[in-house]
Amino acid sequence: MTDRSPPADPVPDLGSLRPLLAEEPSLASVLGRRDAVWAVPEAGRALALAGLAAATDRRPVLVVTATRAEADRLVADVAAVLGCDEVALFPAWETLPFERVSPAVETMGQRLRVLHRLRDPATAPAVVVAPVRSLAQRLDPEAVVDPIVVGR
Repeated sequence: MTDRSPPADPVPDLGSLRPLLAEEPSLASVLGRRDAVWAVPEAGRALALAGLAAATDRRPVLVVTATRAEADRLVADVAAVLGCDEVALFPAWETLPFERVSPAVETMGQRLRVLHRLRDPATAPAVVVAPVRSLAQRLDPEAVVDPIVVGR
């Protein structure tokens, strides 16, 4: 018995879309504007972020999500377009501020790893995805991290 199923389609290289995205007129209309609104359906967000990262010289592009699950999905989608080294997740602690439990070591390590990468433009990811809770949590004052200035 022979296999008569059609050959599987190769996975497309989504990275080849980056130059096309940088030329998208709707993207050009929001670049450099402080009050710009760019409505993008969920299915196109990863491609839109890849285009934004390719079209701007400001790195990284910070994307804030409502939940960790949304952040995880977006990181996976953006990594499919830009590559794993070009996107980073800045996770929130799993503990609440009043709990007498330390955050997971893996989470603390991942947060420090992202902060360390942001110190050097050569290693900084093009896109950092952060659940809103992660940005509201304080950094360890004893951490060996230089201040990072985020500007518009």
